[in-house]
Amino acid sequence: MVALVIGATGMVGSQLIQQLLADKRFEKIRVFSRRPLDMKHPKLEEHLINFDYPEQWKRLVRGDVLFSALGTTLRKAGSKGAQFKIDYKYQYQFAKAASENGVPQYVLVSAAYASPGSTIFYSRMKGILEKDIKKLSFSNITILRAGMLSGDRKEKRTGEEIGTPIFNFLQHIPGLRFLKPIPAATVAKAMVNSVTHHPQKINIYNLLEVFELAGLKQSTN
Repeated sequence: MVALVIGATGMVGSQLIQQLLADKRFEKIRVFSRRPLDMKHPKLEEHLINFDYPEQWKRLVRGDVLFSALGTTLRKAGSKGAQFKIDYKYQYQFAKAASENGVPQYVLVSAAYASPGSTIFYSRMKGILEKDIKKLSFSNITILRAGMLSGDRKEKRTGEEIGTPIFNFLQHIPGLRFLKPIPAATVAKAMVNSVTHHPQKINIYNLLEVFELAGLKQSTN
């Protein structure tokens, strides 16, 4: 298979790349990014693109499955408008290009409590993206609503540094297991496993279900 990846330089995306390169089912990993990866591999094909100009890269978006782990923070983006451009516009335009080019599968890392009607900007933005993605012509769509991520991140996020130990404690309290932080490698594993585990056309996995999906044995089909 040929995998398409956006968001490869992030915490989940970098883990995803490592797992895809080690997976014999994938013969090519085609990465689209604004900056180069710090690695080389015979299976890896990099395309440095400007997401603002889809006419320059749309024809290249061809393969068997699109993995999307693209995203940024409000602090890094500088404004809600700038964050919306990356987390919604770039994601949606790339997914639309893939669907129009006949890519059959799409796997999206979304967010816990994503809802187009949410009063929280981040959750609303992710919910709007999910809603619009579902309208595209993919044969199969997988949405992973991961919670707070844990793992090594190139850029420090104060919320995660403070929140991870707190949520690690809270998840041991009965009824609060859903607050358990999820390692980026686990999310990446769930993304890879979803390629052969998709019982419905649209499959949405919440936090604990992401752990379960990551723990499934890979199909050899």
